[in-house]
Amino acid sequence: MSDDLEAAKAEAEADFRAMKAKTARLSDEGLDLLFHEARTCYGWQDKAVAKETLKRLVALSLLPPTSANMSPARFVFVTTPEAKEKLKPCLAAGNVDKSMAAPVTAIIGYDPEFWRHMDRLFPWGDMKTMFEKSTDAAEEAAFRNGTLMGGYMVLGARALGLDCGPMSGFNPAAVNEAFFAGTPYKANFLCNLGYGDASTVKPRGDKFAFDEIASIA
Repeated sequence: MSDDLEAAKAEAEADFRAMKAKTARLSDEGLDLLFHEARTCYGWQDKAVAKETLKRLVALSLLPPTSANMSPARFVFVTTPEAKEKLKPCLAAGNVDKSMAAPVTAIIGYDPEFWRHMDRLFPWGDMKTMFEKSTDAAEEAAFRNGTLMGGYMVLGARALGLDCGPMSGFNPAAVNEAFFAGTPYKANFLCNLGYGDASTVKPRGDKFAFDEIASIA
């Protein structure tokens, strides 16, 4: 390991210990904002989302773990009338009105050629060659880790005071053509973002008990 990497690792260890000593866990109020009291939103206040908020959101989405820091998610934030018109024919009928009304519709995609950046993103070893040689492995890893980053984006948005409405109802091929043409990127899912209209939220649906879906081995 080079001296620079050794120094970076030592700094990371010190920062981690300091963070754990300062903040052991998220407050109950923070958990409410992210989980307990948060709701999917179907309608939106007439309030724009600042570009700086979207830039901060992407920065947050990059911080939690992905395999070997591969970071394969790619984002397009649809905000302008022109971009909304491009998106509209790609949407399932039930998603049109709420997406056209949302200040932002995020297209969460992924790059199956993420491996091109692995020398930069993971200098601790050669993680590029194995994915460069296997299209199937790269596709699987990109989709899995890109989905993780999309989930991180939803929580990051809530942490920044935004509300979210994730969606699956769209034509991926049409979205790829409209927004990712000329790139290897592929659409994964969509998520409306903004400041939610409380009158449009629904009661929380039933949730599984631990023993129905989990075990401790």
